[in-house]
Parts: sequence; C-alpha cells; structure tokens
Amino acid sequence: MPTRPQYAHTEEWSQIAQLCLWPEQRRYELMRPVVLYGDLPADRARETGVNERRLREQADQFDTEGVISLFRPTRKQVEDHHRSLPPPMRQAIVDLKTEFAGLGLQEIAGICYVRFGRRPSPITIRQVLADGPRPTVTGRRFAPYASIPDPAARRHAVVTLHAEGWTPTSIGRYLELGRQNVYQILQRWRDEGVAGLADKSRANTRKRVVDAALKQEIRQHQENPELGEWRMHAALKQIGIQVSPATCGRIMAENRQLYGLGKQPKEKKEPREHPYKAQYRHHIWSVDVRYIEEHQIPGIKGPFYILSILDNFSRAILASNVCQRQDEMSYLLVLIAAIRQHGSPDLLVSDSGSIFVSKQAKFIYDKLHIQKEQIHKKQAWENLIETQFNIQRRLADFHFAQVTSWEGAKLEHERWMESHNHQSHWAHRQREDGKRTPAEVLDQAQGHIWEAAQLHRVFFTRRFARWLDRLGYLRFRQWSLYGEEGLAKQQATLWLYGQTLTLEYASTPLTQFTVSFQTDKKRLRTVKLLHRFETQYRLPQLSLWNADEVKWLLARRLPDYRLRKAAPSVVSSLAQLSLF
Repeated sequence: MPTRPQYAHTEEWSQIAQLCLWPEQRRYELMRPVVLYGDLPADRARETGVNERRLREQADQFDTEGVISLFRPTRKQVEDHHRSLPPPMRQAIVDLKTEFAGLGLQEIAGICYVRFGRRPSPITIRQVLADGPRPTVTGRRFAPYASIPDPAARRHAVVTLHAEGWTPTSIGRYLELGRQNVYQILQRWRDEGVAGLADKSRANTRKRVVDAALKQEIRQHQENPELGEWRMHAALKQIGIQVSPATCGRIMAENRQLYGLGKQPKEKKEPREHPYKAQYRHHIWSVDVRYIEEHQIPGIKGPFYILSILDNFSRAILASNVCQRQDEMSYLLVLIAAIRQHGSPDLLVSDSGSIFVSKQAKFIYDKLHIQKEQIHKKQAWENLIETQFNIQRRLADFHFAQVTSWEGAKLEHERWMESHNHQSHWAHRQREDGKRTPAEVLDQAQGHIWEAAQLHRVFFTRRFARWLDRLGYLRFRQWSLYGEEGLAKQQATLWLYGQTLTLEYASTPLTQFTVSFQTDKKRLRTVKLLHRFETQYRLPQLSLWNADEVKWLLARRLPDYRLRKAAPSVVSSLAQLSLF
C-alpha cells in the first residue's frame, strides 16, 4: 500500500485546490461547506472565485442524486443513450425511413410524438437509423395518389397519413400529389367529415336569372341612352329584380347590336401631354386630400380624410396619413415625414387648397428651395395623385366601409399604402429594366437631403415637447391641457400655428384647441376645445359616467406662480479675524 504524503489541515481554498488530484474531488471540495455545513453559496463563490449560479446548481444536484452527480457521462453513455428508447419506437423509426426515404429527421420526430407521446432528438434518430433493428416493412403502404382507383380511398390515405403526424409536404412527396391539393383534402375532411372523401358533381345547379322577361325589361329601360350598367342595375333593384351590373352590361351590349339602343360610342380624343411629367425620381411631387365618407366609426360624424404625397416619376406614395381634420397641421406632419425619409423635391404640385398655400407652407417651400405650382381650376387631371386615388378606391374603399374603429382605419390605410407601392403599376409595364412596382422604381433614390437641425428650424419654430401626467394632462404656459389618459407618463408634442394649438403623439393628433393671446403675444388669454380626436390610444376601461352627464374640463387655467420671498439678510456684528 503506497504511503500518502501528509499535509496540514486547512480551509484555505487556494491550498485545497492544489491538493485535489481528480476533477470530481475538486467539485466536491468546492460545494462541501455548502452541502455539509449549510454555508451560503454566495459566500463560497466569493471565497473560491467560481460562478455562484453554477455552484448553487451543483449543490442542488448533489442533494438530489448524491455522489453520482459529481461524475460526467462518458462518451459511451452518450452514444448508448438512444438505446433507452422503447423498442417499438426504435422499430417505428427504422420502418418509417424504409417506407419513405424522403422523411427528414424532424418529421420522423413529429410522427413519433404523435404515436408514442415522446419526441426524440434528431441526433438520437440518426443513431437509431445507423445501428437500430432491421426494418419489418418491405414496401409502401399506399400507392401513388393517381394510382388508387377509388376516389374515397385515395383521399382517405391523405387523411390517414396526416393523422399519424405526417406533414402536408411529406404527404405530397410520398403520394406524388401537389401540396395545395393536400390542403384542400384536409379542409374538406375538417368541414364535412367522411362525406367529404367522395367525388362531388361540378354541374351548375344555380337558377338561371336571365330570361326573356328580364331582357325585355332591360330593353325598355335602355331607351334612356344615358343609363350605364350600374344605373341599370340600380333601376332593376328598385323594382325588386336582383341582377349584377356585369349581367346588365352584357345584355345591354346585345341590345345595342340588335336594336341600336343605348349610348352611342364616343369619339376617341387624342391624349394630352401631362403638364407635370417628371423626368427623374423626386423631380415632381403631387399632394392632395381625399374624403372617405362611407365608414362605420361611431366616434366620427361625417367623413375622415387621407392626405398623401406622390412621387410623379415612380408613382410611389412617399408619405400618407389618415386624419379627422384637413387642416394645416395635418398637412405639415405628412410633408415633414416625406422630407425626412426621402429628401425634398424640385417641384411640388397641388390644387389651390388653403392648407397648401398658407403662409407657413410658403415659408417652408422657400426655405427648402421647393418650387410650388398649382393646377388650373376644374382641371383635376393635372394633379397626378388624383389618378392614383382611383387605385385607392378599388383597393381600399370596400375595407374602409367596413371599419368600426379609428385603429381599424389606420390598419386599412397601411395595407393600402403597402399594396399600392408593391403591386405592379400600369405606368411601368413596358420598362426595359424589368421594374414593375413603384417601390422598385423608387429604389433608394433621395432628393435634396437636409440636416435635422435645418428641418427643426424650418418646421419646429412653434413646436414644443411636454410630458403627460398620470391623468393625461400636460402644462403649457400656465394652462393644463388634456392629451390622452391612455398615454400617461409619455412625452407629447404641441404644435402652435396661429390661433390653433394641437397636441399629438407619434404623428397622431390627440386634441386641438383654439387660443387667444395677451398683449405680449406669448401668454395665452383663453383656450377652448376645438376637437378631440378618436385614437387607438384610448383606455379600454369604460368610464363611470356618460359623456353627456359630466362635462370634463379639458383646458383649465392654472394659478400664477407665487413669487419667492427673498431670504432675510443677516448682518453679523462679529468681524472675521485675519488668519495672518
């Protein structure tokens, strides 16, 4: 028996670490005061310089498993871990790969989870396939989809594989069937059950609407040459006949050929050259406001408005916003958003609307070197954005008519803007570079770029930042003004233009006031609520009182600050003596 060297007993970790011969012995000595004497892991970690969390985990594992927790698993134990899988699962893994070699490891794991309630790792599955049992299957369970003669049987094969955990992609590759067809079969199974497995007749069983009586009725109304297919549809609907406008148009076209009824073909006019045709990106911008009158937002009486800016060359919408008032502040918010992201254009085209030709707007045009042009009266076609609003009518008006909240209107507006900029445009159908969408044509081009400090001097001469309190109010020039309770403790922005004061957050107007000034033209004399906007920041909690029962003060004059009293001067009778 070898003699062991003798050392003095010590609790100093630096000396104990030098005496440890094995990693397991060192791990035990690290945690011994914690598991044996109940010392705090934090104190032991500072004493030894090891990670406290790791030390705590090792001590907990030692309490649970004992001395075995000190030993790391060997490579052989790791390699033999897959043998802990139940024999049926190991056999199923081998059979699945034999039946269809295209199954991936993750797909096999998903099938095992459905069948056995346990999801083995891909590494374990790979080891089972390498040295697992011999397969018990020799061929396919199901023939290709087109080779199964019974329609119900082949659809049942799709449902069976899906119930076993196969993904639609694997089912399609295994049965040689399109993935979309797999989804349709599973959809029919979910909706109809067993009845959805059989073939269905595709015969048209709808009742025919067009008959001789209907054609005669349309012929009588068609004597008015100004009626089109939509007006014809409305006239028939008024007397109780439901016919689509397309059907009316088809019958009216037949009557024109047979009886010479309806509108006479108009002479084709030569297309006029557009007066504001852009030669390059950000050469000319167009801006205008569109009214959305059909909606179901209860908090808004009348229409809401969409204010947009268009690049005439690429036809891309550069900036747009949904607003409840068409005022100067709403326009300037959209204008600065476009200039911040894309720079400024050489020329800006609009109609003679007051928000486009105001003094503040002209001041901005002059400072940013933007040439401003106005279209001729009653010549809306000269403003190119009017044509793009027709695209908005087709893409978004149906959805705008369905929205029931201001947040829904915002979402539909974002969807329209995304669709407009990323769908193929008629104006780009013959481009040689293959770019078809406004976003592709615009690309990363920018106009004249301005520094943030320059834009701040031009736009924000009357812009102020204030923090909302817990009730949604802010303090501005001795007045307490309401913004939105749902934005408590957030920073809002005030815009002061003339006698209009607007509170907004993240480019969304919250409230708007009319103000009057005192003789110094700075202090506010009166503040009256002009409009409270419907926003997505409203609190979901219902109010305890109805709006008609209690009149809330959204603008309140605060008392003036009291002057601070001057500290009394104390004259000491003692004179300080000199040190030297």
